[in-house]
Amino acid sequence: MKKFLAAAAALLLLAAPASAQTAQKSGLTKLLESELGRFAGPGGPYKGGIYVKHMTTGEEAAVNANDHFETASTFKLAMMVMAYQMQDRKELDLNSRYVIKASDMRGGSGVFRYHDMGGNPTWRDIITQMVITSDNVATDLMIAKVGGVAKINEWLKAQGYTVFHVNSTVFEFFRQRYEVANPANAKLTTEELFSLMSDVPMFVNPRKDMIARINAEVSQKKVADEMMRRRQDEKYWLAMVSPAEMGRFLEGIEKNTIASKEACEEMKRIMLRQQAGTRKIPHWLTVPVAHKTGEVGGVSNDVGMIYAKSGPIVMAFYTLGYTGLAADADDNLGRVARMVVEYFDGAN
Repeated sequence: MKKFLAAAAALLLLAAPASAQTAQKSGLTKLLESELGRFAGPGGPYKGGIYVKHMTTGEEAAVNANDHFETASTFKLAMMVMAYQMQDRKELDLNSRYVIKASDMRGGSGVFRYHDMGGNPTWRDIITQMVITSDNVATDLMIAKVGGVAKINEWLKAQGYTVFHVNSTVFEFFRQRYEVANPANAKLTTEELFSLMSDVPMFVNPRKDMIARINAEVSQKKVADEMMRRRQDEKYWLAMVSPAEMGRFLEGIEKNTIASKEACEEMKRIMLRQQAGTRKIPHWLTVPVAHKTGEVGGVSNDVGMIYAKSGPIVMAFYTLGYTGLAADADDNLGRVARMVVEYFDGAN
């Protein structure tokens, strides 16, 4: 397939005026533009952004790669890397343990929310769950452990990232909807918010009246309309990044330059254990994928390293504004990933 595409690209170059040939895009970039241009759901087209780099040949391809996208849970890789850098500097012992409390509970994805209080995981366990099950309890614990949102943004800026930026903790992000319904809900505690997103009796039973009142508030159409508007406004996103910057971030992990070699190898092993997003990048692939997924309303993302036969491929793939079934959006990511691997490896 790659030979065919290369030949087609060469014919296009011969047919183009000499002045235009210098501006020709790579064959893979053209393919990606075509595929991302087909992204659509019942509500119409939606935006995709992708950055790809073959680590052996150095070939790159990109579409909307410098645009801003909502990271969703892909931003969790930042806390993972920061924690491993802290371990390298002997500022954090990942073998030490933390006792999970009621105030640590968060809604959304993950497994710790289903465990009894008092769990005593290592910080390595917490990082692992943050990545492979996208655990939100683990995420807010790691945000605090590395120094908080402001510290993360300081670190990202110092590393040269101008787009990659975290806006809030998971707790603050989830509380937005309830604050829109009633500004007084800005005072909700972590345990009160979790009771609104949980069926655990110890959280729900003492707060039944509060839950009924707030659920009535958030059911108003104006709340749904405002939250839809906020999905298009990056200041309300959990975090933001460009595909190109996330690609550079992943390259640092793959090349063992963003932390010590031992730390990077361990991070790659964690990412290879990913439990979510099987319909995204890995869907139609038969080669290993070390990745981190991200989903929130209208967003389906996946980023990582594909260990193709021809060599590792870094891929940062983001979408924004899809409507319809999340599975369809996930499948689009999977189809494009298969096309990229076939481009470099050849079709089976």
